[in-house]
Amino acid sequence: MKATTGRVPASESRLDPAIAARLKRNEDGLVAAIAQQYDTGEVLMLGWMDDEALHRTLTTGRCTYWSRSRQEYWVKGETSGHAQLVKSVALDCDGDAVLVKLDQAGGACHTGDRTCFDADVILTGE
Repeated sequence: MKATTGRVPASESRLDPAIAARLKRNEDGLVAAIAQQYDTGEVLMLGWMDDEALHRTLTTGRCTYWSRSRQEYWVKGETSGHAQLVKSVALDCDGDAVLVKLDQAGGACHTGDRTCFDADVILTGE
């Protein structure tokens, strides 16, 4: 997860203005980004993107996120090898979240697990 510091203001992002106009950002200028394995539907993780991170994701084919804790951009897998290769990106109906269908190499979770959603199941529906 190699970092790129210095957040790009939305007004200076290279994101297509038509896409930017559809985004409903939170108070920090971010939208939730859900990462899903494209062929199995497995939900892998949730990250955060601003306009520039979304632009980089769309143009490079690799998921770029904004780290709220480190305050920097990072490309998933750049140092770990656990890359996320983008297959499709869709906005939800409200424009406040994106669904990134991708091919995950290795673990998506920072713990090394395949998914961030398997360690603490609180309801199984049984």
